[in-house]
Amino acid sequence: MPGKSLDPSSSPRALLGAELRVARERAGLSQAELGEPLFVSGSFIGQLEAGTRRMHIDFARQIDQILNTGGFFERNCGAAAKSRYPDHFAAAAEAEALATGIREYAPLIIPGLLQTERYAREVFRAYQPTAPEATIDELVTNRLARSALLNDPTTPLLWCVIDEAVLRRAGDHKAVLAENLRHIATLIRSHRIIVQVLPFSAGVHAGLLGSLKLMSFEDAPPLAYVQGMGTGQLFDDPATVAHHTLTYDLLTANALSPRESLAMIESVAEDFEDDQHS
Repeated sequence: MPGKSLDPSSSPRALLGAELRVARERAGLSQAELGEPLFVSGSFIGQLEAGTRRMHIDFARQIDQILNTGGFFERNCGAAAKSRYPDHFAAAAEAEALATGIREYAPLIIPGLLQTERYAREVFRAYQPTAPEATIDELVTNRLARSALLNDPTTPLLWCVIDEAVLRRAGDHKAVLAENLRHIATLIRSHRIIVQVLPFSAGVHAGLLGSLKLMSFEDAPPLAYVQGMGTGQLFDDPATVAHHTLTYDLLTANALSPRESLAMIESVAEDFEDDQHS
């Protein structure tokens, strides 16, 4: 039976998930059998074990009772739940870090994984115009930390569909947006990411209701994340994930090709740069 507490500095969620798998298998239960008294699916248990989903305290208590683990999961649930991100985004951000594939539709702003420091700062300042500078600094630092996963040359596969409005919403910050567009172009040209632009000419399309992120994993079922203003929801239900996957497929079908998209991104960046020079 698990005994000592987990070290919060050592991937606590992954360790907690590994301990859950050991305890479940020792009890002779399948993932579906453990999920049944918790009123969750077997795939949800698999995501807990893989570390892609957060274990809430109520689940931890019930798991301790079912698996007779002496309060181990309740004691360690707090360490595994700690996050630098807002509550509505924490689970998605932590799943993102474990994903082998990420597909994202961005209708309003450049995806967080592709933002530069100056662009992220402008976004957070627009959201929180009266926040202390230290608060903005922390938000920017946390957002930029997410993009470190792109340091791996191949994993995760990142495929983004970006609305044309995102490329052109510069206002008084043309230099900032141009810099970020050049950053995206560099990542595309180095074959690290795939980007398609959804042009204004697409008209009414499948993504008008908001942003969408799809995540796939090597050893866990896929997830879908949808986000609104100060809210977000992570889905693992296969039918819901399939519906959002179809939405993304429809968006890519209506978007410009990757080659055409790169040309538009670089052209818009050049226009902003010329405006600054003139």
